[in-house]
Amino acid sequence: MKYNLFEAGQQGCTRLITMGGAFSNHIAAVAAAGLLFGVDTVGYIRGEAAYPLNPTLQGAIDNGMELRFVSREAYGQLREKGLQPERPGDYPIPEGGTNALAMPGCRELGEELLTQLDDPGHSTIAVACGTGGTMAGLVTGLQGLPCLGIPVLKGGFMTTTVQGYHGLFTGRQWPHWQTIDGFHFGGYAKTTPELFSFMANFYTQTGIPLDKVYTGKMFYAIFQLIQSGYFAPGSTIVSIHSGGLQGN
Repeated sequence: MKYNLFEAGQQGCTRLITMGGAFSNHIAAVAAAGLLFGVDTVGYIRGEAAYPLNPTLQGAIDNGMELRFVSREAYGQLREKGLQPERPGDYPIPEGGTNALAMPGCRELGEELLTQLDDPGHSTIAVACGTGGTMAGLVTGLQGLPCLGIPVLKGGFMTTTVQGYHGLFTGRQWPHWQTIDGFHFGGYAKTTPELFSFMANFYTQTGIPLDKVYTGKMFYAIFQLIQSGYFAPGSTIVSIHSGGLQGN
């Protein structure tokens, strides 16, 4: 969101409009940014409202966001057409925050990681994928360091999605990354007792909390891949904890 917020400020915008699912980290982030910078926020939410609201949506309301629940069909149409300003001062931000201005912000994450790694030549960066925007930008800053994306929703489309972002927003394709499906546990925000057991054991062993939508699935995948011999001996796996704890 960094450069989108810069652009909104330069344009003198007074309201951010965006969209997302009921467990969207992006919805939570936009609402928090609106409170921080003193601008109004509106979030179109996929699906009917279910009360009591989950912690992500209630937190967005507490931070001043106006929520507009729309049917899945209407949401799909909104995504296809793209959000448009509804009044002067509006600044639309697409689902997941993924647009051309998202790329340099996520690229900086990759560049920062390179300065922190003692031995980047034997490292793999892992990140959970929702809309794929974070990974798409991250890859552009890693200077060829391998990057592994774990989609947290089913469909098997993440590789094509990230490739599309690269072509549309950077004008080129980037090497040394891949996505691995099969760790969505039934779909976006879907869970199983096995996932909750893994998260509980992980917290007991490390003191690091995970969330059920994004990071829990990513770390589960990493451990499964380690056990299957996916990573070469001596590798360093750098796992990006992308948040989502409000969803717990």
